[in-house]
Amino acid sequence: MRIAVVSPFVDRRHGTERALAELLERLARNFGCEVHLYAERVEDLVFDDPYTSRSGEAGAIVWHKVPSVGGPHLVKFFGWMVTNSLLRWRDNVSRGSSFDLVLSPGINCLNADVIIVHALFHRIRELARAENAEEPRQPGFFRRLHRRFYYGLLTALERRVYCDRKISLAAVSQRTADLLAQFFERRDARVISNGVDARQFSISERLARRRDARRRRNFNEADFVLLLIGNDWRVKGVPPILAAMAAAPTLPLHLLAAGDDDADSFREMAERLSILDRCRWETPRADVIDLYAAADVYVSPSSEDSFGLPVAEAMACGLPVVTSVFAGVSSSIRNGIEGFILDDPRDSGALSALLVKLHGDETLRRRVGEAAARAVQKWTWERNAEAVWQLLKDAAARKREAH
Repeated sequence: MRIAVVSPFVDRRHGTERALAELLERLARNFGCEVHLYAERVEDLVFDDPYTSRSGEAGAIVWHKVPSVGGPHLVKFFGWMVTNSLLRWRDNVSRGSSFDLVLSPGINCLNADVIIVHALFHRIRELARAENAEEPRQPGFFRRLHRRFYYGLLTALERRVYCDRKISLAAVSQRTADLLAQFFERRDARVISNGVDARQFSISERLARRRDARRRRNFNEADFVLLLIGNDWRVKGVPPILAAMAAAPTLPLHLLAAGDDDADSFREMAERLSILDRCRWETPRADVIDLYAAADVYVSPSSEDSFGLPVAEAMACGLPVVTSVFAGVSSSIRNGIEGFILDDPRDSGALSALLVKLHGDETLRRRVGEAAARAVQKWTWERNAEAVWQLLKDAAARKREAH
């Protein structure tokens, strides 16, 4: 099967993009798909020469580089939508590059046949409005205005695309499937959860790298390190984490937050709470396990998270995890057995009490971490790819029937 895959970038430093890289490798290797990846940037993924002749049974990943457009997010997104569409049209006309299907993780084009749904901007816009209502005098008028137009464009595209029943949808969690039903009355989305590479993320690998990972970050053995990985730190729960740390001033709690977000506002909050010297902000890295190795607990009291791949990877590493009912992965975790699930992600008091309990009970941390590592053994990328492959075959059959 020849598939065009449309994604702005692919790497292993970000959750959604890491999931896509794992999927594409298996579609090519296990199912012989000829994957044509239209992206501005590709890292940590082996791809083939587009001009090499291949047999009909051989799988391959071919990267078609899409020119990037500079500017604010709104301009970049509009430029991305136009350029990737023009490039695919050019290849179809000049090279006869017709595809059986177009696959997109999220809304990256208007003519996808299959979409893997991660974040829903209808829900993100709800959170942004609630945040503005609680803090109406936030600084950055033009930034808020830009965000309003950006979210407005994306929600309009979601209505147009997700309401089109010719497009097959896969949701990365039951929560995401429920939101698709709520906002767009799409009750036919298949739930295909993300996977975890248990060979890469394991208790033994984490412990083997622990001393060096902590030494490079100047963490002492007595420090109790809380890890959070993600791009939107406010949504992922950094503010309640900081408040929970301040509520337990006698504990050696440290925060390690990794992502592409702007840390300035969070530094200001940490400084007001007198815990700035216990916070460390890092950019994403492909060697993600180095972050898990430095941590004692993974903490992400998310206001919204379509799945929460770092939670699953932390579980595979044997870390006790704290998440919320608004994270898709929570439906696969037994509260108190394989992790801890907060009903209210903003309740910093409840989070602080839980952190105090975990800090004081090493046996509990070990027991929950080991149970978590056992639970994720069946969350494989092979299972994920098999389910997506079945969806692709069904979508291709529907497309042929429609023609």
